[in-house]
Amino acid sequence: MATNLPPLSTTAIPATSTTTTTTPTSSSNLFAAVDMGTNTFKLLVVRADPTTGRFLAVDRLKHPVVLGRDTTTISASSQNRAIETLRDFHHILRSHRVSPSHCRFVATSAVREASNQSEFLDKIHQTLGLEIEVLSGYDEARLIYMGILQFHPVYSKTVLTVDIGGGSTEFVIGSKGEVLFGTSLKLGHVTLTQQFLANSEIEIGIETMRDHIRNVIKKSGLIEKVTEHGFDLAIGSSGTIRAMEKAIFTSYGCGLSDCDLLCDGYKRDMRFSKEELRGLVERLCSEGGIGVKIRRGGFSKRRSEFIVAGAVLLEEIFEMLGIDEMEVSGYALGEGVVAEKLVQVFDGYDLNANARWRSVVQLATRFNNKKRMQSASLCACIAKGIFEGLRKCNDQNKLLVSFDDKDLEYLEAACLLHNIGVFTGKKGYHKQSYHLIMNGDHLHGYDTEEVKIIALLAKHHRKKFPKYDHEVFTKEVEQKFRILCVVIRLSAVIKQCQSIITQDIELSHSEKGYQLVLKENRNQVSDIFEPSAADIEEELGKDLKHFRSIMKQNLLVIISSTSESSPDKASSTPY
Repeated sequence: MATNLPPLSTTAIPATSTTTTTTPTSSSNLFAAVDMGTNTFKLLVVRADPTTGRFLAVDRLKHPVVLGRDTTTISASSQNRAIETLRDFHHILRSHRVSPSHCRFVATSAVREASNQSEFLDKIHQTLGLEIEVLSGYDEARLIYMGILQFHPVYSKTVLTVDIGGGSTEFVIGSKGEVLFGTSLKLGHVTLTQQFLANSEIEIGIETMRDHIRNVIKKSGLIEKVTEHGFDLAIGSSGTIRAMEKAIFTSYGCGLSDCDLLCDGYKRDMRFSKEELRGLVERLCSEGGIGVKIRRGGFSKRRSEFIVAGAVLLEEIFEMLGIDEMEVSGYALGEGVVAEKLVQVFDGYDLNANARWRSVVQLATRFNNKKRMQSASLCACIAKGIFEGLRKCNDQNKLLVSFDDKDLEYLEAACLLHNIGVFTGKKGYHKQSYHLIMNGDHLHGYDTEEVKIIALLAKHHRKKFPKYDHEVFTKEVEQKFRILCVVIRLSAVIKQCQSIITQDIELSHSEKGYQLVLKENRNQVSDIFEPSAADIEEELGKDLKHFRSIMKQNLLVIISSTSESSPDKASSTPY
């Protein structure tokens, strides 16, 4: 994250330096998983709340290491790419200050099948001091199922999960958190591409590949196991399947017009039918399989190289296992690894807790890309720190209405959803976010008033201040809404400094007002532009004045710089 962003210290109203209450958040609730996949290495850092069962991704990163290009031996160049990627991940984990006991590094198919596995793992340990856990095919499938349970409220249903990786595809049938059957087949989009499509005519290669896929599935006994256990619904969880669903959703596979998409697409869940998948496969194959045309259709350069093999593989899986429709999960192996770690660390942690929160995550994932999702998560982390500080100040000084955990949930939900309207364009996106939340019937388990609160908070995170004349709210709810609105507006501005250390948010209070101190890690590097202090000073100033009008007290916000090698520095320029 940015190293060039100067320290920001902004105040609309002078406040006192004498404090009575300090509420830093803790890094003890940060957990991380590193998934060393055949195609991509992925880092996931989450903030977990053991009391509510919610966890929220605060950082995601992936590097296309592509171990699957090698045969049965991981080459020296691939090993070097892997080590450099893990070095980057390790640096990010240190910058977040994630405890080593809360981190888990796992490797899947490419490492599992490598003839020089021991040599590779020893090299990683000697170079970086990291211990890598090589998952069996069964454990990989099991953890994917655990990840899916954190995204979909399907705990009580019998679920068939399919995860197409670069070197293998994992199948699980699970119910009530238990795996009834799990297996891993050596059918991956990278290895299939290398074997059948890299040096062949596309038509011949696809037919040969289809025969191979059918033979592997038939010989595995998978069809018989699926028939034996049955399933209520099928869920796909890999990046490949998510890319196909996105292509279908944005009309690539079925020819929806922009009008159709705007009118009906917003209410569509993350799912696709057998017929829609067939349409996508036909178009991919007709365009020659690999290259510029597919990238124009919405697939990235890296994804387009392997998407034909992945799509054909999934079409055969649909046909052979009798799948008519597949839901798509935004969570997979990484979230499953984190979930299992949470069970180990927090006694009594409930994997099925707070199912309604998952509908918030689903909606955010539906309309946000990775960059916007990360921005929304940062906003939620900042808002949580401010909220908890206000709640603690209130408990000690009885200054405000009494907040509870539901109020925090509304605030975090609004932060996570505040920018989903950007999907339709940046102009007036906060209004579109409001309409998406209100009109799509996406938030399951929330009543009408709760949905309204979340939607209005999302709408008023920017631009005009709310009028506070909502007839549907009681006086107490209205008062709470005003304060939550102040918090989300401040958070939405502050999050522009993306290198904020969310574990070090401190809110304090004295008889003269509040002080909010945030720290910015100057060692975090980003290749994207971030606004300077001067860029956001004016906007933050307006919201600080709004804070005074609602809270009847002053607020001083200080964003200071810190680094691993130097003490904290901060400055304050009241005006």
